[in-house]
Amino acid sequence: MQDILSMLQALRRPPLLMRAARIGAEDYRRGTHLPRLLGYGVLPRHGAALMRLIEIEATLNAQRISGNTSYSLIRHVDILIAMVGEARVLRAAQHA
Repeated sequence: MQDILSMLQALRRPPLLMRAARIGAEDYRRGTHLPRLLGYGVLPRHGAALMRLIEIEATLNAQRISGNTSYSLIRHVDILIAMVGEARVLRAAQHA
């Protein structure tokens, strides 16, 4: 769990992108948002979901940097919102 959180701490993204993600994470609802992002079915545990979100986000960030025309800013922010939301749950579980 700590390794995942350390990976998140090391991510460097544009401040505006992260600010939007932090604001959006206030309304993050796992049961509503994750199926839309990861696919429907049984939701993975928080750590597994976060790892999948990190992989998806890395792909989106590479598209952003390269100027790929298929890049979706909205999807990128949605993924970042879910990452911040899942990370908050993991941090809360560590302190409980």
